[in-house]
Amino acid sequence: MDEQEYSGQTYNDSNLKIRDVEERQRILKDRLLLIGQNLIDIKEKTTQDILEIKKDIEILKQHAERTKMFLETASKEFSKFAKKEDLEILSKQAKMFQPLDLIERPKL
Repeated sequence: MDEQEYSGQTYNDSNLKIRDVEERQRILKDRLLLIGQNLIDIKEKTTQDILEIKKDIEILKQHAERTKMFLETASKEFSKFAKKEDLEILSKQAKMFQPLDLIERPKL
């Protein structure tokens, strides 16, 4: 009887070990599937973020180009404006050609 009990217990121990290994394998499989799904989700989110960043960069490039064009146009226009020194010279010349201001006008 001892042999039968021993072989039966060995059989039960083997079954328990097999079940434990199968359970661990199932748990590892579930974890691996979760990790895989998480990686897929992270990749999709990262791809979406990269696309948004690319759009933002493109918009910033357009704004920078418009600003550059505006500054170029404005700098061309500034050269057409009179300088302060030029205005002072013109003002002095204008005063020289106002001889009537030197004559006193009669008071009425």
